[in-house]
Amino acid sequence: MNAVITVLGKDNVGILAKVSNECAGVGVNIVEVTQSVLQGMFAMIMFVDITKSTVPFSELVDRLTETGDQLGVKIHVMHEDIFNAMHTI
Repeated sequence: MNAVITVLGKDNVGILAKVSNECAGVGVNIVEVTQSVLQGMFAMIMFVDITKSTVPFSELVDRLTETGDQLGVKIHVMHEDIFNAMHTI
């Protein structure tokens, strides 16, 4: 099982590190990541493997939402099944 994590907000030091650390702490493996800074705004998309996660998906969402609040950015986590359903015509 996979998920897509997006992070948007004002750029500051350590965003990628803190999100990655939170994922690693619960057994979520980062498969692919892309990030950019656009005129001071940080944008990142992570594709992660949640197969070995030690917490339920809802708890992962809550933890990353809280991490985003602490960092002053918006973190959104979407299960791959929902992502694929939204983008299938």
